[in-house]
Amino acid sequence: MTRRSAVGQPQRYTIRDVAARAGVSASTVSRVLGGAYPVSAQTRSRVLRAVDALDYVADARAKAVAGAGTPTLAFVLDDITGPSFAHMAHGVEREAARLGHLCLVCSTDGDPEQQLAFVEMMRAQRAAAVILVGGTPVRAEFHDRMVRMAESLNSAGSRLVLCGRPPLGRGTPVTVIEYDNEGGAHTLCAHLLAQGHRRILFLGGAPDNTTLQGRERGYAAAHRAFGVQPDPALRLPGDFTRDCGHRLMRRALSRGPEFTAVFAATDMVAAGALTALHEAGLSVPGDVSIAGYDDIPFARDLHPALTTVHVPYEELGRLAARTALTRTPNARDEHLLLGTHVVLRDSVAAPRT
Repeated sequence: MTRRSAVGQPQRYTIRDVAARAGVSASTVSRVLGGAYPVSAQTRSRVLRAVDALDYVADARAKAVAGAGTPTLAFVLDDITGPSFAHMAHGVEREAARLGHLCLVCSTDGDPEQQLAFVEMMRAQRAAAVILVGGTPVRAEFHDRMVRMAESLNSAGSRLVLCGRPPLGRGTPVTVIEYDNEGGAHTLCAHLLAQGHRRILFLGGAPDNTTLQGRERGYAAAHRAFGVQPDPALRLPGDFTRDCGHRLMRRALSRGPEFTAVFAATDMVAAGALTALHEAGLSVPGDVSIAGYDDIPFARDLHPALTTVHVPYEELGRLAARTALTRTPNARDEHLLLGTHVVLRDSVAAPRT
């Protein structure tokens, strides 16, 4: 429940509004929310019902202005150890510091419920913005809850930023910073096809993940452009890790060499697959070509150096932070797109005839 000002913009409720609804003093509301003083169970229940009815959020930013804290920007990601996410976090942190904000990094271990819990926590803390990075499950319920979170953050004077994720729909108060995920995959797969490969193994990635789906669309579109029908048997899903790439490549090799090239969902998947190929006594790119996606720093140090798609992760992080912290107040949907490009190295060659 949100009041509207004379010009139609959301007007946030104050602690006095909560006190009036609960029939107590503002200091009693403060004691209930702070949890530092004893309050009767009946009074606590009345206050919490009023807080819930008014969707009240304690104004942590006002405390920051008074010197009690530093404005916070939250960066929420699935895996803090992932090289691509680490570079994005570095970009977010550097830009937030430049603009005078503290950057809080939260790792969810891929749990959508934990992600939503972090967003709610940051809303309660009045974070200046919450940046969510990486692919997301394709589920209507999760999407609808994220829309409600975006609206709630906006009402609290904060902002939801989706980095490397699809938009939530027109009119939703959210900033979307994307990169050309599908276009990068299309260009990379087209390069493999132009080299003469026709059986290209697509390795790794969860089928319901939006990041993976964009890369699969690029893979399929490149095949169509070359008049090639991809074999569904050459799609081995998993996740985005090195161990997944190693495991799936061993499985693929156990069926026999049915492919001449590999399109790995990430550079980490490609690294694991490359190790499995070496263990099987196969040369790259002599026997099998392999390409990745992300262009994380160690891709150039693999043997052979990995052909891949460059994603400007640090720039994405900087842009996400800068856009969120310098946005126009009460702006609705914003959508920015950064480009990708293929980096040619030594892991791809024409197939042997």
